[in-house]
Amino acid sequence: MNELNYYNEIKNELLNNDINHSVKTYSINKADLNAYYNVGKMLSEAGKHYGEGIIKEYAKRLTSELGKGYTQTRLRYYRRFYVVFSKCPTLSDKLSYSHYCEIIWINDYNEINYYISISIEQKLSVRQLRQRVKSNDYERLPFDTKMKIINNKQLHVTDFIKNPIYIKCNKSEEEISEKVLQRIILENISYFLKELGNGFSFIDNEYKIQIGNSYNYIDLLLFNYEYNCFVVIELKVTELKKEHIGQIQVYMNYIDRNLRKVNQDKTIGIIICKKDNKYVIEYCSDDRIITREYQLI
Repeated sequence: MNELNYYNEIKNELLNNDINHSVKTYSINKADLNAYYNVGKMLSEAGKHYGEGIIKEYAKRLTSELGKGYTQTRLRYYRRFYVVFSKCPTLSDKLSYSHYCEIIWINDYNEINYYISISIEQKLSVRQLRQRVKSNDYERLPFDTKMKIINNKQLHVTDFIKNPIYIKCNKSEEEISEKVLQRIILENISYFLKELGNGFSFIDNEYKIQIGNSYNYIDLLLFNYEYNCFVVIELKVTELKKEHIGQIQVYMNYIDRNLRKVNQDKTIGIIICKKDNKYVIEYCSDDRIITREYQLI
């Protein structure tokens, strides 16, 4: 194919896609994805024959003949779109081309697939997806979770709880106590629940329980409706200590004995601490308990 034919094919593909937009005869997403993939493929092939300068030339000619919008940057996005999804065949018209533009510059295909999957499952807008990428959602997943995703293994409620957990803080806090940390979380409870993953709902803070003749207070009590279980959260502004394990285990057992219904799964526990201690959690025999560090943002 000569240089002129590459240009004419690209121009016709873009014109036909504009027509599909105007008549809306079928999925606009599908039309966009097909058109921009094909354009990207031709741009890639033209570049191999005529060099990188062809992008600048085509951008100038398309803008002259079709109007504004066909910048060099846009054409490079088309080309990158093709390069990525010629090797990563998970293109779905459930997402728009704008969604894909948020992730095509990521080099890890497993990470790309993760963002595609959560965008579809959670119906993320482009802005929401951009925020998830910006907050390093995938990078903060535990290694074991990433391997489960790659190998299509069954996932558990705790798998998507990131490390560190980002906690939104609207103002600078000079001293952080457990009470202050709890207040900061409650001020942005919706954000905090989304940080934990899917299906978490808030029940109460300082949840009062009676053990013998004394009262204790669970920092945060949640319920996960996807995995059908209660979730006990304890907040620690220090490094993880062995007594923290014993404390949350008592609270979890109390919830199991007094609140959990027969059709519900066993309660899980999450200790959110300033600094993890792998030597402590390594010797915890209760796999329902996990630890995560927190980071104020």
